[in-house]
This record gives sequence, C-alpha cells and structure tokens, in this order.
Amino acid sequence: MADFDLAIIGGGINGAGIARDAAGRGLRVLLVEQTDLASGTSSASTKLIHGGLRYLEHGAFLLVREALKEREVLLRNAPHIIRPLRFLLPPEPKLRSSLLLRLGLFLYDHLGGRKILPPTQMVDLTHDPLGIPLKRSYQFGFLYSDCTVDDARLVVLNAVDAAERGASIRTRTKCVRAERGEEWRLILNERGRREVVTARVLVNAAGPWVGPVAETVIRMPGPPRVRLVKGSHIVVRKLFEHDTGYIFQNPDRRVVFALPYERDYTLIGTTDENFQGDPAGVGPSGAEIAYLCETATRYFRTAVAPDDIVYAFAGVRSLYDDGSKRPENVTRDYHLALDKHYGHAPVLTIYGGKITTYRKLAEAAMKKLAEFFPPNQPWTARVPLPGGNFPYNGVEAQVAQARRTWPFLEEDHAVRLVRAYGTRIGEVLGKADSYDALGTRFGADLTEAEVRYLMTKEFAVDADDVLWRRSKLGLRLTEIERAALQRFMVPLPALRLVK
Repeated sequence: MADFDLAIIGGGINGAGIARDAAGRGLRVLLVEQTDLASGTSSASTKLIHGGLRYLEHGAFLLVREALKEREVLLRNAPHIIRPLRFLLPPEPKLRSSLLLRLGLFLYDHLGGRKILPPTQMVDLTHDPLGIPLKRSYQFGFLYSDCTVDDARLVVLNAVDAAERGASIRTRTKCVRAERGEEWRLILNERGRREVVTARVLVNAAGPWVGPVAETVIRMPGPPRVRLVKGSHIVVRKLFEHDTGYIFQNPDRRVVFALPYERDYTLIGTTDENFQGDPAGVGPSGAEIAYLCETATRYFRTAVAPDDIVYAFAGVRSLYDDGSKRPENVTRDYHLALDKHYGHAPVLTIYGGKITTYRKLAEAAMKKLAEFFPPNQPWTARVPLPGGNFPYNGVEAQVAQARRTWPFLEEDHAVRLVRAYGTRIGEVLGKADSYDALGTRFGADLTEAEVRYLMTKEFAVDADDVLWRRSKLGLRLTEIERAALQRFMVPLPALRLVK
C-alpha cells in the first residue's frame, strides 16, 4: 500500500489549494515545496481577486464569468485576508471609447451574479476626491468593484487547513526524482536528508518550474507546453490618501494598476514579458521599472521616478502555451493534463491559473482524478479558511472585539492582526495582558508571540518567511531589525571550543 494517495510537487496557490481540497475529501496527501510556501509567483501577484476586465477584449467570457463568481465565494470564506476594493478607470478616448468601456463594465457587473459588491458608477473627477491625485485632463471616470487579497497568506492558510485535515506539508523539501511504476516512488531531499515515499497519484503543480520538473524529475516524454511570462511591480510611498485603486490604460493597450498598499504605500503593476531563465532569480528589469514609472506619471500629478521606489518584485507566470504571439494575449485560464497508462501510476500536470480561480482549479483537478479515488463531493465553496469564520463585512467588529479582549493593542496593530489571523488572533496573543507579555518586539509591531505562532502553526522557518510572505512587515523593519529576527528564528550553532 502506498504511503500517500496523492503527492503534490509545488507549494504555490495551486498546490496548496489542491492539497486542501483533497485532504478534506479524506485522502492521504503529501505536498512538497523546495523552499517556502508561496515563495514564487504566488507571492508576486497584483494582490487582486478579480474577474479580469481586460480579458473581455479577448473574448474570454467563460474565464471572466468563473472568476467573477469566485470573488464573492472567496470573500465570504476569507474575509480577513480578502476585502472589497473599488477601482477608478479614467477613459482614454484614443485607446478605448467611453461607450466600449461602458459596455465592458456592464458585462462585468452582470456576468458573475454579483450580490455583495456594489455596481459600476460614473464619477465626476472635477469634484470628487478621487480626481485630486490625477492630472486635470481626466474629468470623469468609471468606478467598479473587485477585491484585494494578501496573496501569500491565501496560500499559507490553504496549507494550514490542509494540514489540519491530515495532509503532510513539507517545506524546504525537494523532490529530486520520481520513479513511475504501479505507484510513484518519490526520492525527497530535505536539507540534505534523503527520504523515499510512495504515492498512488502525482500532481505537478510546480508553477514556473513545471517544465523542469516534468523533464528532469518525472521524465515525461515530449516537451511540456508551457509559456513563461514575467510580471513586475513597484512599490512607492503612497500617491493618494483614499482606499480606492486606479486602473490605467497604456498606448500599447495593456493596463496597469495603482493600488493602496499596506497603509503607507502604493503598489503599481504589472508588466507582461516573455521570460527565459531561472525563475528563482527573477527581478524587474530597468525597462519594466521605467515602463511602470512612465505609466504612473502619465496619469498622476505627482511624477514617479525609479528613485521613488522603496521595493520592487517580479513573478513568473507559468501559462499554457496557446500559440499567442504577444505575452499579454496568452490565456490565463488553467489547463490540466492527465497522463495515465495501464500499469503506470497517473500524473496530473497543472498549467496556468489565476489566484482568483485557484479553488475552482482544485475542484477541476479532483474531478479529473475522480476515477482513482472513492466517490466524494466538492466542499470548499462553503467552508471558510482558518480564521475566516465571521461575516464578510465583520472586520471592524472583530477589531473592536480584539481591543476589548487585549486593551493594550493599538488600533493599527489590532487591524493588522485581524486582517492576518481573523478569529485565530487569540492563538497569537493568548492570555497576554500587556505588550511586554508578548515578548521581544523585533520592529514595527512584530512580537515574539506572533513569530512563535508563525513558526509552530504556519510553517515559517526564517525571517523572509515572516516579513514577506506571512506579512509584509519587510517594508517597515530595518536591516538591523531583520538580522535580529533571523538570529531569533535560526540561531547560530554553538561554537565548539578548541583547547
């Protein structure tokens, strides 16, 4: 008998989502990730749960409809890390007419059965505060709805839930070889320690590494149909005071978002460039940074220059190669390729996908593999993620409750903790009656109690896991503070005295 029913390579949103879904159906699940959860593309997104307004131009109505329907499903299931966000779209008549934008937004409002999010409306930018940051030539705009998400925490919470349902989540563990017989025999390497496990079914959800894993680890015949596309983002000090995002059209017909980010910043992105090379070393190019700065400067009264950037990041999307010439035209829909032969264990390869549709992708993957497992039913649409068991509009009530329970909490700290942990804030703070009771304060409002929780409950191993994926406090801590956190989490081995 195999050790596991299902083994998954890749700890991004697709791998974690499939692990959660499968574990909730009673399967024995193993997920292996060579570094940290969400350490690749899944933490380098534009942080949106959205239908993809621009995909309507390409006729991707089914993709947009599925994504639009998922917005409110995910909002209900994770109201702590997902929240509604309004977007202002100022027209550029030379690019797309106002009539075309009205039609697109009408479809956007009605394709997905919207019930929670408010509809599109027109805004007079000459009198509305939303017009203040923009150049005066923009006199009106369209205001529509989507959602924003803490992308890396979405991955982590899926993995946490999977583990609580019995899955084995193994970070810093690389599958170096997969031998195929009636079962899969997987050779794992966890920080130099070799281990062999078996599984009935294998899923390749390695994201940008899906090709190398298929070719060198699984040794699949034929080249994988994968297209790598890089998207880059920049973060600057906030360019506006309100909580509405902007979506800007460019002369090349791409769109760029400018979003409120982490209270004091503005996130600007993204780009679309074909990519070749190692996804682990990806970063924004000078040309991409210039492109994003020029776009922001074209619309905002305040010019944005490379010197204004406080942080920049890039991710590589692993898309199904549909033959499109331009990278922005490659389908964002997911593609599931099942390889099965009599006498050989099956393997499912995951191409593409969006954070917004990860849950539907996981359901589709389980349906694709249904013949290999006992009959079961989809369940994730109605079950909240860890900490998300409160109403979609209940964050303020959760913050108020937290401040009553822990009166020493400052407002901003309470908001951050609720938006990260929801109803599990009590597992972080415990019975603390003061800041001192939370232990060492590493910088900003990050405390020892929170770090210990992340290490014991959320698979965090080092400082980057905490500062850039379990939170975005890396924007606020100094290098000295980061080093102190790293020493706390990864103590140096004791020196052996030589006599």
